[in-house]
Amino acid sequence: MQFNVRPYVCGALGRIDPVMLGKLAGAGPRVRPALQSAEAALFSTAPLPPYHRGEGAFAFSWGERRPSGPSEWTGDWMAVAETYETPGLIGDGRRVTLHAGALGLVDVYYVRLGEAVYFSSLIKPLLSLVPVELDWSAWASILQVTFPLGDATPYQQVKRLPGSSALVFEEGLSTERRLPRWLRSEPYEAWTSAHEILEILHEVYKDYDGRRLLVPVSGGYDSRLLASVAMARGADVESWTTSPDDGTDTDIAFARAITRELGIPHRVITQDPADYPADAREVARRLEYLTPHHAWYAPFAKEVHGAGRVLVDGLAGGPLLKNFMVSGAALEATSQAERSAAILNSLSLGTPSQPFLSPKALVWIEEAVREQFTAATSMLHGHRAELPLSVLHTRTVRGIARSAVNLVGPEASFAAPFIHPEFFDAALSVGVARKDKGRFYREVLHAANPRVAALPSTNVVKQPLQRVPLRSTAAPARQYSHQMLETLASRVPGLLSDELREVIAGGPDALTRFNGWNDRFWVRGLVLFGLWLNDMENDLVDVTSPF
Repeated sequence: MQFNVRPYVCGALGRIDPVMLGKLAGAGPRVRPALQSAEAALFSTAPLPPYHRGEGAFAFSWGERRPSGPSEWTGDWMAVAETYETPGLIGDGRRVTLHAGALGLVDVYYVRLGEAVYFSSLIKPLLSLVPVELDWSAWASILQVTFPLGDATPYQQVKRLPGSSALVFEEGLSTERRLPRWLRSEPYEAWTSAHEILEILHEVYKDYDGRRLLVPVSGGYDSRLLASVAMARGADVESWTTSPDDGTDTDIAFARAITRELGIPHRVITQDPADYPADAREVARRLEYLTPHHAWYAPFAKEVHGAGRVLVDGLAGGPLLKNFMVSGAALEATSQAERSAAILNSLSLGTPSQPFLSPKALVWIEEAVREQFTAATSMLHGHRAELPLSVLHTRTVRGIARSAVNLVGPEASFAAPFIHPEFFDAALSVGVARKDKGRFYREVLHAANPRVAALPSTNVVKQPLQRVPLRSTAAPARQYSHQMLETLASRVPGLLSDELREVIAGGPDALTRFNGWNDRFWVRGLVLFGLWLNDMENDLVDVTSPF
Protein backbone atom coordinates (compact mmCIF):
# COMPACT_ATOMS: atom_id res chain seq x y z
CA MET A 1 0.00 0.00 0.00
CA GLN A 2 1.04 3.58 -0.65
CA PHE A 3 -0.49 5.79 2.05
CA ASN A 4 -1.12 8.87 -0.09
CA VAL A 5 -4.44 10.18 1.25
CA ARG A 6 -4.81 8.35 4.56
CA PRO A 7 -1.70 7.59 6.62
CA TYR A 8 -0.76 4.32 8.21
CA VAL A 9 -0.63 4.79 11.98
CA CYS A 10 0.40 2.77 15.00
CA GLY A 11 0.94 3.54 18.66
CA ALA A 12 0.03 2.66 22.22
CA LEU A 13 -1.73 3.85 25.34
CA GLY A 14 -1.50 2.83 28.97
CA ARG A 15 1.61 1.66 30.80
CA ILE A 16 3.66 1.36 27.64
CA ASP A 17 6.65 -0.97 27.34
CA PRO A 18 9.20 0.95 25.19
CA VAL A 19 10.60 -2.31 23.81
CA MET A 20 7.17 -3.44 22.58
CA LEU A 21 6.44 0.00 21.17
CA GLY A 22 9.74 -0.04 19.30
CA LYS A 23 8.98 -3.46 17.84
CA LEU A 24 5.57 -2.28 16.66
CA ALA A 25 6.92 0.95 15.14
CA GLY A 26 9.55 -1.04 13.25
CA ALA A 27 7.29 -3.83 12.04
CA GLY A 28 5.16 -1.93 9.52
CA PRO A 29 5.64 0.86 6.98
CA ARG A 30 8.24 3.46 7.87
CA VAL A 31 6.77 5.87 10.42
CA ARG A 32 7.69 9.04 12.26
CA PRO A 33 6.53 10.08 15.74
CA ALA A 34 3.49 12.34 16.05
CA LEU A 35 3.18 11.99 19.84
CA GLN A 36 5.29 10.35 22.55
CA SER A 37 4.63 10.40 26.28
CA ALA A 38 4.68 7.90 29.13
CA GLU A 39 1.01 6.97 28.57
CA ALA A 40 0.39 7.71 24.88
CA ALA A 41 2.29 7.26 21.63
CA LEU A 42 1.33 7.77 18.01
CA PHE A 43 3.38 7.16 14.87
CA SER A 44 2.40 7.91 11.28
CA THR A 45 3.74 7.50 7.75
CA ALA A 46 3.03 11.17 7.03
CA PRO A 47 3.11 14.33 9.15
CA LEU A 48 0.07 14.16 11.43
CA PRO A 49 -0.49 17.44 13.26
CA PRO A 50 -3.08 17.42 16.06
CA TYR A 51 -6.30 19.30 15.43
CA HIS A 52 -6.18 20.39 19.09
CA ARG A 53 -3.30 20.88 21.50
CA GLY A 54 -2.81 22.81 24.70
CA GLU A 55 -2.42 22.53 28.50
CA GLY A 56 -1.54 18.84 28.40
CA ALA A 57 -4.36 18.04 25.99
CA PHE A 58 -4.12 16.72 22.43
CA ALA A 59 -6.44 15.36 19.75
CA PHE A 60 -5.43 13.51 16.58
CA SER A 61 -7.46 11.80 13.88
CA TRP A 62 -6.32 10.01 10.71
CA GLY A 63 -9.31 9.33 8.49
CA GLU A 64 -9.30 11.09 5.13
CA ARG A 65 -12.07 13.36 6.45
CA ARG A 66 -11.03 14.79 9.80
CA PRO A 67 -11.30 17.96 11.88
CA SER A 68 -9.31 20.84 10.42
CA GLY A 69 -8.41 22.69 13.61
CA PRO A 70 -9.11 23.70 17.22
CA SER A 71 -12.44 25.30 16.32
CA GLU A 72 -13.84 21.80 15.87
CA TRP A 73 -12.61 20.56 19.23
CA THR A 74 -15.49 19.72 21.58
CA GLY A 75 -13.68 17.36 23.93
CA ASP A 76 -16.09 14.59 22.91
CA TRP A 77 -14.59 11.79 20.84
CA MET A 78 -18.01 10.63 19.68
CA ALA A 79 -18.73 13.97 17.98
CA VAL A 80 -15.61 13.50 15.86
CA ALA A 81 -16.38 9.83 15.20
CA GLU A 82 -19.89 10.64 13.96
CA THR A 83 -19.14 13.78 11.97
CA TYR A 84 -16.08 12.52 10.13
CA GLU A 85 -16.28 8.71 10.45
CA THR A 86 -12.66 8.77 11.56
CA PRO A 87 -10.64 7.08 14.31
CA GLY A 88 -8.44 9.13 16.60
CA LEU A 89 -6.37 9.48 19.75
CA ILE A 90 -7.35 12.05 22.37
CA GLY A 91 -5.81 13.03 25.70
CA ASP A 92 -6.92 15.63 28.24
CA GLY A 93 -4.11 15.40 30.79
CA ARG A 94 -5.68 12.69 32.93
CA ARG A 95 -7.04 10.15 30.46
CA VAL A 96 -6.12 8.90 26.98
CA THR A 97 -8.78 7.66 24.56
CA LEU A 98 -8.33 5.66 21.36
CA HIS A 99 -11.60 5.71 19.42
CA ALA A 100 -13.03 4.28 16.22
CA GLY A 101 -15.38 6.03 13.80
CA ALA A 102 -19.12 5.79 14.45
CA LEU A 103 -19.56 2.98 11.91
CA GLY A 104 -15.94 1.87 12.09
CA LEU A 105 -15.17 2.00 8.38
CA VAL A 106 -11.48 2.86 8.91
CA ASP A 107 -10.05 -0.05 10.88
CA VAL A 108 -8.23 0.15 14.20
CA TYR A 109 -6.67 -3.13 15.34
CA TYR A 110 -5.10 -3.69 18.72
CA VAL A 111 -3.57 -6.15 21.16
CA ARG A 112 -3.61 -5.80 24.92
CA LEU A 113 -0.44 -6.69 26.80
CA GLY A 114 -0.59 -6.11 30.55
CA GLU A 115 -1.77 -2.56 31.26
CA ALA A 116 -1.08 -1.30 27.75
CA VAL A 117 -2.85 -1.42 24.41
CA TYR A 118 -0.79 -1.41 21.21
CA PHE A 119 -2.72 -0.41 18.10
CA SER A 120 -2.26 -0.21 14.35
CA SER A 121 -4.27 0.47 11.22
CA LEU A 122 -2.92 -2.83 9.87
CA ILE A 123 -3.05 -6.25 11.51
CA LYS A 124 0.33 -7.56 10.37
CA PRO A 125 2.58 -5.25 12.43
CA LEU A 126 0.77 -6.35 15.61
CA LEU A 127 1.82 -9.94 14.92
CA SER A 128 5.35 -8.87 15.86
CA LEU A 129 4.06 -8.60 19.45
CA VAL A 130 1.92 -11.75 19.83
CA PRO A 131 1.97 -15.31 18.51
CA VAL A 132 -0.08 -16.23 15.45
CA GLU A 133 -3.06 -18.12 16.85
CA LEU A 134 -6.08 -19.10 14.80
CA ASP A 135 -9.42 -17.58 15.84
CA TRP A 136 -11.96 -20.21 14.85
CA SER A 137 -14.96 -17.98 15.54
CA ALA A 138 -13.68 -15.38 13.08
CA TRP A 139 -13.12 -18.00 10.40
CA ALA A 140 -16.59 -19.42 11.04
CA SER A 141 -18.06 -16.01 10.15
CA ILE A 142 -15.75 -15.51 7.17
CA LEU A 143 -16.88 -18.86 5.74
CA GLN A 144 -20.61 -18.52 6.46
CA VAL A 145 -21.29 -14.80 6.02
CA THR A 146 -18.09 -13.79 4.10
CA PHE A 147 -16.72 -11.40 6.76
CA PRO A 148 -15.89 -11.47 10.49
CA LEU A 149 -18.35 -10.16 13.06
CA GLY A 150 -17.87 -7.87 16.06
CA ASP A 151 -14.26 -7.37 17.09
CA ALA A 152 -12.96 -10.62 15.61
CA THR A 153 -9.99 -11.01 13.25
CA PRO A 154 -8.39 -14.23 11.99
CA TYR A 155 -6.01 -14.01 14.97
CA GLN A 156 -7.02 -14.76 18.57
CA GLN A 157 -5.02 -12.00 20.22
CA VAL A 158 -5.60 -9.28 17.60
CA LYS A 159 -8.94 -7.52 17.94
CA ARG A 160 -10.67 -4.80 15.95
CA LEU A 161 -12.09 -1.75 17.67
CA PRO A 162 -15.78 -1.72 16.68
CA GLY A 163 -17.59 1.39 15.54
CA SER A 164 -18.78 3.81 18.27
CA SER A 165 -16.34 2.36 20.79
CA ALA A 166 -13.12 3.44 22.48
CA LEU A 167 -10.29 2.11 24.61
CA VAL A 168 -9.58 4.38 27.57
CA PHE A 169 -6.61 4.58 29.90
CA GLU A 170 -7.21 6.42 33.18
CA GLU A 171 -5.29 4.75 36.00
CA GLY A 172 -6.36 1.48 34.34
CA LEU A 173 -7.61 0.29 30.94
CA SER A 174 -11.31 0.15 30.13
CA THR A 175 -13.62 -0.08 27.11
CA GLU A 176 -16.19 2.58 26.39
CA ARG A 177 -19.16 1.89 24.10
CA ARG A 178 -21.48 4.67 22.96
CA LEU A 179 -24.76 4.63 21.12
CA PRO A 180 -24.21 6.31 17.74
CA ARG A 181 -26.39 9.23 16.73
CA TRP A 182 -28.84 7.05 14.80
CA LEU A 183 -29.52 4.94 17.91
CA ARG A 184 -29.67 7.71 20.51
CA SER A 185 -32.90 8.99 18.98
CA GLU A 186 -35.01 6.71 16.86
CA PRO A 187 -35.62 8.02 13.32
CA TYR A 188 -39.40 8.11 13.31
CA GLU A 189 -41.02 8.25 9.90
CA ALA A 190 -40.89 11.91 8.87
CA TRP A 191 -42.45 11.30 5.44
CA THR A 192 -39.39 12.71 3.77
CA SER A 193 -40.08 12.89 0.05
CA ALA A 194 -37.88 11.68 -2.78
CA HIS A 195 -37.27 15.31 -3.80
CA GLU A 196 -36.16 16.20 -0.25
CA ILE A 197 -33.73 13.27 -0.19
CA LEU A 198 -32.36 14.43 -3.53
CA GLU A 199 -31.88 17.98 -2.24
CA ILE A 200 -29.84 16.65 0.68
CA LEU A 201 -27.68 14.64 -1.72
CA HIS A 202 -27.02 17.81 -3.71
CA GLU A 203 -25.92 19.52 -0.49
CA VAL A 204 -23.56 16.66 0.31
CA TYR A 205 -22.01 16.93 -3.15
CA LYS A 206 -21.01 20.52 -2.39
CA ASP A 207 -18.08 19.05 -0.42
CA TYR A 208 -16.65 17.89 -3.76
CA ASP A 209 -17.35 21.00 -5.85
CA GLY A 210 -14.36 21.85 -8.00
CA ARG A 211 -12.83 18.37 -7.71
CA ARG A 212 -12.51 15.94 -10.60
CA LEU A 213 -14.78 12.97 -9.96
CA LEU A 214 -14.75 9.34 -11.00
CA VAL A 215 -18.19 7.75 -10.61
CA PRO A 216 -18.01 4.02 -11.37
CA VAL A 217 -21.33 3.13 -12.99
CA SER A 218 -22.67 -0.39 -12.79
CA GLY A 219 -26.17 -1.29 -13.86
CA GLY A 220 -27.66 -0.70 -10.41
CA TYR A 221 -29.48 2.07 -8.60
CA ASP A 222 -26.69 3.52 -6.43
CA SER A 223 -24.21 4.40 -9.14
CA ARG A 224 -26.77 5.85 -11.57
CA LEU A 225 -28.13 8.10 -8.82
CA LEU A 226 -24.67 9.37 -7.89
CA ALA A 227 -23.74 9.89 -11.55
CA SER A 228 -27.01 11.71 -12.27
CA VAL A 229 -26.50 14.15 -9.40
CA ALA A 230 -22.85 14.74 -10.28
CA MET A 231 -23.81 15.64 -13.86
CA ALA A 232 -26.73 17.80 -12.74
CA ARG A 233 -24.24 19.82 -10.69
CA GLY A 234 -21.97 20.33 -13.69
CA ALA A 235 -19.08 18.39 -12.20
CA ASP A 236 -16.05 17.17 -14.14
CA VAL A 237 -17.03 13.49 -14.25
CA GLU A 238 -15.66 10.33 -15.79
CA SER A 239 -17.23 6.92 -15.38
CA TRP A 240 -15.59 3.51 -15.43
CA THR A 241 -17.13 0.07 -15.28
CA THR A 242 -15.63 -3.36 -14.75
CA SER A 243 -17.11 -6.82 -14.60
CA PRO A 244 -18.16 -8.04 -11.14
CA ASP A 245 -17.36 -11.50 -12.52
CA ASP A 246 -20.95 -12.61 -12.08
CA GLY A 247 -21.14 -14.58 -15.33
CA THR A 248 -23.33 -12.08 -17.21
CA ASP A 249 -21.48 -8.74 -17.55
CA THR A 250 -24.90 -7.11 -17.54
CA ASP A 251 -23.35 -4.26 -15.55
CA ILE A 252 -21.20 -3.29 -18.52
CA ALA A 253 -24.07 -3.25 -21.00
CA PHE A 254 -26.38 -1.31 -18.68
CA ALA A 255 -23.64 1.14 -17.67
CA ARG A 256 -23.00 2.00 -21.33
CA ALA A 257 -26.66 3.00 -21.72
CA ILE A 258 -26.64 5.06 -18.51
CA THR A 259 -23.44 6.96 -19.27
CA ARG A 260 -24.55 7.57 -22.87
CA GLU A 261 -27.80 9.09 -21.62
CA LEU A 262 -25.91 11.29 -19.13
CA GLY A 263 -23.16 12.24 -21.57
CA ILE A 264 -20.37 10.99 -19.31
CA PRO A 265 -17.10 9.73 -20.84
CA HIS A 266 -17.14 5.98 -20.15
CA ARG A 267 -14.38 3.40 -19.99
CA VAL A 268 -14.52 -0.35 -19.41
CA ILE A 269 -11.70 -1.84 -17.33
CA THR A 270 -11.09 -5.35 -18.64
CA GLN A 271 -9.89 -8.35 -16.69
CA ASP A 272 -7.68 -11.22 -17.81
CA PRO A 273 -8.57 -14.71 -16.49
CA ALA A 274 -4.85 -15.52 -16.42
CA ASP A 275 -4.37 -12.79 -13.79
CA TYR A 276 -7.08 -14.07 -11.44
CA PRO A 277 -4.83 -16.10 -9.09
CA ALA A 278 -2.41 -13.18 -8.62
CA ASP A 279 -5.30 -10.74 -8.12
CA ALA A 280 -7.03 -13.03 -5.62
CA ARG A 281 -3.82 -13.47 -3.60
CA GLU A 282 -3.00 -9.75 -3.68
CA VAL A 283 -6.50 -8.70 -2.57
CA ALA A 284 -6.67 -11.37 0.15
CA ARG A 285 -3.33 -10.28 1.62
CA ARG A 286 -4.07 -6.58 1.30
CA LEU A 287 -7.43 -7.06 3.03
CA GLU A 288 -5.59 -9.18 5.61
CA TYR A 289 -7.72 -12.28 4.87
CA LEU A 290 -10.90 -10.69 6.22
CA THR A 291 -13.21 -11.45 3.30
CA PRO A 292 -13.30 -13.49 0.07
CA HIS A 293 -14.91 -10.52 -1.72
CA HIS A 294 -13.23 -8.09 -4.13
CA ALA A 295 -10.76 -10.18 -6.16
CA TRP A 296 -12.59 -8.91 -9.26
CA TYR A 297 -11.97 -5.32 -8.12
CA ALA A 298 -8.15 -5.49 -8.19
CA PRO A 299 -7.50 -4.31 -11.79
CA PHE A 300 -10.05 -1.51 -11.34
CA ALA A 301 -8.50 -0.28 -8.08
CA LYS A 302 -5.03 -0.15 -9.63
CA GLU A 303 -6.33 2.07 -12.43
CA VAL A 304 -8.09 4.35 -9.93
CA HIS A 305 -4.79 4.94 -8.12
CA GLY A 306 -3.45 6.77 -11.16
CA ALA A 307 -6.65 8.53 -12.21
CA GLY A 308 -6.16 11.76 -10.26
CA ARG A 309 -9.87 11.80 -9.44
CA VAL A 310 -11.99 11.32 -6.32
CA LEU A 311 -13.80 8.00 -6.56
CA VAL A 312 -17.49 8.44 -5.64
CA ASP A 313 -18.63 5.19 -4.05
CA GLY A 314 -22.24 4.11 -3.48
CA LEU A 315 -21.41 2.52 -0.13
CA ALA A 316 -24.50 1.93 2.05
CA GLY A 317 -26.99 3.00 -0.61
CA GLY A 318 -28.66 -0.40 -0.80
CA PRO A 319 -29.41 -0.86 2.92
CA LEU A 320 -30.38 2.81 3.37
CA LEU A 321 -32.61 3.27 0.34
CA LYS A 322 -33.89 -0.08 -0.87
CA ASN A 323 -33.97 -2.61 2.01
CA PHE A 324 -31.03 -4.47 0.50
CA MET A 325 -30.52 -7.87 2.21
CA VAL A 326 -33.76 -7.36 4.18
CA SER A 327 -35.96 -10.36 3.38
CA GLY A 328 -39.72 -10.69 3.51
CA ALA A 329 -39.28 -13.03 6.47
CA ALA A 330 -37.46 -10.27 8.38
CA LEU A 331 -40.17 -7.73 7.56
CA GLU A 332 -42.92 -10.11 8.68
CA ALA A 333 -41.19 -11.45 11.83
CA THR A 334 -43.29 -11.22 14.99
CA SER A 335 -40.48 -11.70 17.55
CA GLN A 336 -36.92 -10.56 18.05
CA ALA A 337 -35.63 -14.12 17.66
CA GLU A 338 -37.44 -14.52 14.32
CA ARG A 339 -36.23 -11.14 13.09
CA SER A 340 -32.58 -11.80 14.00
CA ALA A 341 -32.69 -15.27 12.46
CA ALA A 342 -34.16 -13.88 9.24
CA ILE A 343 -31.51 -11.15 8.93
CA LEU A 344 -28.68 -13.61 9.60
CA ASN A 345 -30.17 -16.00 7.05
CA SER A 346 -30.17 -13.22 4.43
CA LEU A 347 -26.54 -12.38 5.19
CA SER A 348 -25.38 -16.01 5.20
CA LEU A 349 -24.49 -18.17 2.24
CA GLY A 350 -27.15 -20.71 1.40
CA THR A 351 -26.84 -24.47 1.49
CA PRO A 352 -24.37 -25.53 -1.22
CA SER A 353 -25.29 -28.00 -3.96
CA GLN A 354 -23.46 -30.71 -2.03
CA PRO A 355 -22.07 -30.73 1.52
CA PHE A 356 -18.87 -28.66 1.74
CA LEU A 357 -18.30 -28.95 5.49
CA SER A 358 -18.25 -32.00 7.71
CA PRO A 359 -21.42 -32.44 9.83
CA LYS A 360 -19.58 -31.56 13.06
CA ALA A 361 -17.93 -28.51 11.54
CA LEU A 362 -21.24 -27.28 10.09
CA VAL A 363 -23.04 -27.51 13.45
CA TRP A 364 -20.24 -25.75 15.33
CA ILE A 365 -19.85 -22.97 12.73
CA GLU A 366 -23.58 -22.24 12.58
CA GLU A 367 -23.79 -21.94 16.37
CA ALA A 368 -20.64 -19.80 16.60
CA VAL A 369 -21.90 -17.42 13.92
CA ARG A 370 -25.33 -17.17 15.54
CA GLU A 371 -23.76 -16.15 18.86
CA GLN A 372 -21.46 -13.61 17.22
CA PHE A 373 -24.25 -12.09 15.15
CA THR A 374 -26.48 -11.71 18.19
CA ALA A 375 -23.69 -9.94 20.07
CA ALA A 376 -22.77 -7.71 17.11
CA THR A 377 -26.36 -6.53 16.57
CA SER A 378 -27.77 -6.61 20.11
CA MET A 379 -27.69 -2.82 20.47
CA LEU A 380 -30.00 -2.58 17.44
CA HIS A 381 -32.72 -4.85 18.81
CA GLY A 382 -36.12 -3.19 18.92
CA HIS A 383 -34.99 -0.13 16.99
CA ARG A 384 -37.33 1.10 14.26
CA ALA A 385 -34.52 0.83 11.70
CA GLU A 386 -33.09 -2.43 13.08
CA LEU A 387 -33.27 -4.23 9.74
CA PRO A 388 -31.19 -1.89 7.54
CA LEU A 389 -28.88 -1.04 10.45
CA SER A 390 -28.14 -4.72 11.03
CA VAL A 391 -26.92 -4.95 7.45
CA LEU A 392 -24.96 -1.69 7.69
CA HIS A 393 -23.21 -2.58 10.95
CA THR A 394 -22.15 -6.00 9.68
CA ARG A 395 -21.96 -6.67 5.92
CA THR A 396 -21.50 -3.07 4.75
CA VAL A 397 -18.81 -2.15 7.28
CA ARG A 398 -16.84 -5.38 7.51
CA GLY A 399 -17.22 -6.76 3.99
CA ILE A 400 -18.37 -4.38 1.27
CA ALA A 401 -16.55 -1.22 2.44
CA ARG A 402 -13.17 -2.88 1.96
CA SER A 403 -13.10 -2.06 -1.78
CA ALA A 404 -13.32 1.68 -1.16
CA VAL A 405 -11.46 1.91 2.16
CA ASN A 406 -8.63 -0.59 1.65
CA LEU A 407 -8.29 -1.12 -2.11
CA VAL A 408 -8.92 2.40 -3.47
CA GLY A 409 -7.81 4.10 -0.26
CA PRO A 410 -5.26 4.81 1.05
CA GLU A 411 -3.67 5.47 -2.36
CA ALA A 412 -6.56 7.53 -3.78
CA SER A 413 -9.40 9.61 -2.35
CA PHE A 414 -12.88 8.19 -2.19
CA ALA A 415 -16.16 9.84 -1.28
CA ALA A 416 -19.15 7.98 0.16
CA PRO A 417 -22.04 10.48 -0.06
CA PHE A 418 -24.63 8.09 1.37
CA ILE A 419 -22.88 7.90 4.76
CA HIS A 420 -22.69 11.68 5.15
CA PRO A 421 -24.54 12.36 8.45
CA GLU A 422 -27.34 14.45 6.96
CA PHE A 423 -28.09 12.01 4.15
CA PHE A 424 -27.67 8.93 6.36
CA ASP A 425 -30.16 10.22 8.94
CA ALA A 426 -32.71 11.34 6.36
CA ALA A 427 -32.59 8.05 4.46
CA LEU A 428 -32.82 6.05 7.66
CA SER A 429 -35.94 7.94 8.70
CA VAL A 430 -37.79 6.67 5.64
CA GLY A 431 -39.74 3.65 6.87
CA VAL A 432 -38.82 0.19 5.59
CA ALA A 433 -42.35 -0.32 4.25
CA ARG A 434 -41.90 2.62 1.84
CA LYS A 435 -38.61 1.13 0.63
CA ASP A 436 -40.01 -2.36 0.04
CA LYS A 437 -39.20 -3.81 -3.39
CA GLY A 438 -37.24 -0.64 -4.27
CA ARG A 439 -40.31 1.61 -4.59
CA PHE A 440 -38.88 4.61 -2.76
CA TYR A 441 -35.52 4.31 -4.51
CA ARG A 442 -37.24 4.42 -7.90
CA GLU A 443 -38.98 7.63 -6.81
CA VAL A 444 -35.60 9.16 -5.96
CA LEU A 445 -34.11 8.05 -9.28
CA HIS A 446 -37.06 9.50 -11.18
CA ALA A 447 -36.67 12.80 -9.33
CA ALA A 448 -32.95 12.86 -10.20
CA ASN A 449 -33.28 11.98 -13.88
CA PRO A 450 -36.42 10.28 -15.24
CA ARG A 451 -34.71 9.16 -18.48
CA VAL A 452 -31.90 7.43 -16.58
CA ALA A 453 -34.40 5.99 -14.09
CA ALA A 454 -36.22 4.29 -16.96
CA LEU A 455 -33.15 2.43 -18.22
CA PRO A 456 -32.69 -1.29 -17.40
CA SER A 457 -31.21 -2.03 -13.97
CA THR A 458 -29.37 -4.98 -12.49
CA ASN A 459 -31.57 -4.45 -9.43
CA VAL A 460 -34.60 -5.47 -11.50
CA VAL A 461 -33.43 -7.78 -14.29
CA LYS A 462 -36.36 -9.21 -16.26
CA GLN A 463 -34.90 -9.83 -19.71
CA PRO A 464 -32.88 -12.99 -20.52
CA LEU A 465 -29.25 -12.72 -19.42
CA GLN A 466 -26.34 -13.28 -21.75
CA ARG A 467 -23.90 -15.69 -20.16
CA VAL A 468 -20.16 -15.01 -20.30
CA PRO A 469 -17.26 -17.09 -18.94
CA LEU A 470 -16.40 -16.53 -15.30
CA ARG A 471 -12.86 -15.40 -14.58
CA SER A 472 -13.04 -16.92 -11.08
CA THR A 473 -13.80 -20.41 -12.43
CA ALA A 474 -11.52 -20.40 -15.50
CA ALA A 475 -8.61 -22.83 -15.70
CA PRO A 476 -6.04 -20.56 -13.92
CA ALA A 477 -8.51 -19.92 -11.08
CA ARG A 478 -9.33 -23.64 -10.78
CA GLN A 479 -5.65 -24.48 -10.50
CA TYR A 480 -5.18 -21.90 -7.74
CA SER A 481 -8.37 -22.85 -5.90
CA HIS A 482 -7.52 -26.53 -6.01
CA GLN A 483 -4.06 -25.89 -4.55
CA MET A 484 -5.54 -23.93 -1.64
CA LEU A 485 -8.30 -26.51 -1.04
CA GLU A 486 -5.64 -29.25 -0.88
CA THR A 487 -3.79 -27.18 1.74
CA LEU A 488 -6.98 -26.82 3.75
CA ALA A 489 -7.84 -30.51 3.51
CA SER A 490 -4.40 -31.54 4.75
CA ARG A 491 -4.02 -28.93 7.51
CA VAL A 492 -7.54 -29.12 9.00
CA PRO A 493 -8.73 -32.70 8.41
CA GLY A 494 -12.05 -32.34 10.25
CA LEU A 495 -13.34 -29.29 8.37
CA LEU A 496 -14.33 -30.53 4.91
CA SER A 497 -17.01 -33.05 4.02
CA ASP A 498 -16.20 -36.42 2.46
CA GLU A 499 -18.04 -35.28 -0.66
CA LEU A 500 -15.83 -32.20 -1.09
CA ARG A 501 -12.71 -34.24 -0.41
CA GLU A 502 -13.74 -36.56 -3.23
CA VAL A 503 -14.09 -33.57 -5.57
CA ILE A 504 -10.66 -32.27 -4.55
CA ALA A 505 -9.18 -35.70 -5.26
CA GLY A 506 -10.49 -35.37 -8.82
CA GLY A 507 -8.12 -32.48 -9.57
CA PRO A 508 -8.67 -28.84 -10.58
CA ASP A 509 -11.17 -29.57 -13.36
CA ALA A 510 -13.48 -31.33 -10.91
CA LEU A 511 -14.24 -27.85 -9.53
CA THR A 512 -16.13 -27.00 -12.74
CA ARG A 513 -19.28 -28.41 -11.10
CA PHE A 514 -19.32 -25.41 -8.72
CA ASN A 515 -20.60 -22.74 -11.09
CA GLY A 516 -23.62 -21.50 -9.12
CA TRP A 517 -23.30 -18.20 -7.24
CA ASN A 518 -23.68 -19.82 -3.82
CA ASP A 519 -21.22 -22.65 -4.47
CA ARG A 520 -18.68 -20.18 -5.84
CA PHE A 521 -18.71 -18.16 -2.63
CA TRP A 522 -18.30 -21.26 -0.48
CA VAL A 523 -15.27 -22.19 -2.59
CA ARG A 524 -13.84 -18.65 -2.33
CA GLY A 525 -14.13 -18.62 1.45
CA LEU A 526 -12.46 -22.00 1.79
CA VAL A 527 -9.75 -20.99 -0.68
CA LEU A 528 -9.11 -17.83 1.37
CA PHE A 529 -8.71 -19.98 4.49
CA GLY A 530 -6.29 -22.24 2.61
CA LEU A 531 -4.22 -19.25 1.48
CA TRP A 532 -4.09 -17.93 5.05
CA LEU A 533 -2.91 -21.33 6.35
CA ASN A 534 -0.34 -21.49 3.58
CA ASP A 535 0.94 -17.95 4.23
CA MET A 536 1.05 -18.48 8.00
CA GLU A 537 2.60 -21.94 7.83
CA ASN A 538 5.90 -20.95 9.44
CA ASP A 539 4.26 -19.03 12.31
CA LEU A 540 1.10 -20.98 13.02
CA VAL A 541 1.67 -23.80 15.50
CA ASP A 542 -1.75 -25.11 16.46
CA VAL A 543 -4.67 -25.60 14.04
CA THR A 544 -6.66 -27.92 16.28
CA SER A 545 -10.32 -27.34 15.54
CA PRO A 546 -13.07 -27.05 18.19
CA PHE A 547 -15.31 -29.52 16.36
